[in-house]
Amino acid sequence: MGNAEKSACATSVRAAAQLIQRTGRKVFCDAITAQTAKLKCEVRADAAALAKETDLLLIFGGDGTMLHAARQIAGSKTPMLGVNIGSLGFLTAIPSDKLAVALKLIWAGEYKFESRALIEATGVGHGKKLKATALNDIVVTRGAVSRLIALDVTVNGELVTRYRCDGLIISSPTGSTAYSLAAGGAIVLPTADVFALTPICPHALSNRSIILPLSATIRVKAINALPAAFLNADGQSVGEMDAGDEVTICRSRHSVRLMRLADSSFLEAMRRKLHWRGTYL
Repeated sequence: MGNAEKSACATSVRAAAQLIQRTGRKVFCDAITAQTAKLKCEVRADAAALAKETDLLLIFGGDGTMLHAARQIAGSKTPMLGVNIGSLGFLTAIPSDKLAVALKLIWAGEYKFESRALIEATGVGHGKKLKATALNDIVVTRGAVSRLIALDVTVNGELVTRYRCDGLIISSPTGSTAYSLAAGGAIVLPTADVFALTPICPHALSNRSIILPLSATIRVKAINALPAAFLNADGQSVGEMDAGDEVTICRSRHSVRLMRLADSSFLEAMRRKLHWRGTYL
């Protein structure tokens, strides 16, 4: 699967298809990617259909493309391997110019799998049922009006506080390097069983990101009638929340599997992608 909006994606997809076919393996592709890359291969409707018939999903694009595919195949045992056509790409495991080398390592069995937890939000907003699944984060945020919203947050039935802020990010361990990081949250290893609860521009300077067990049940209640609060999952709009509306966020019973090359490391990726510099002993 590839991101049709990225011009470089078609070239990488065609190169991958040729490399795979040369080994005698069979190539499947979703309809949009096949059309964009002008591929002649087995075509299926979407990621969910592809996952049912393949041993590995190669995802070409950035983190947004990976998140889209992850939501579609939630609960599938078929692993995903991200090929970075974007810029930063924490979820994409290999750069596109290293694809040929990476595939050789995969054919040789030089890989490992990571199970990544999904999180979900359920509740009622603006008179409608709300339900969403995310790999990175669930976010309650204000709209275009530049005023603070008020949110009451409880964890396992106990009040945390009433946040007055631009919004609140509830991130999975995978999502700690996404919006939560930009808002000042901690980086956690993606295999850690934790939530990060991170307020966006809180009015109280003492409000800081909180790390919670992934087994926790988090409830977020909108207090203000105006400005309205909005629920988003992995950057996609889910619905509007009126005063008194509440959503519950918890760990999903589904997960996704990511493939990594055997010598890859999350901490090494942090050093490289975030351009960390320092003194090595």
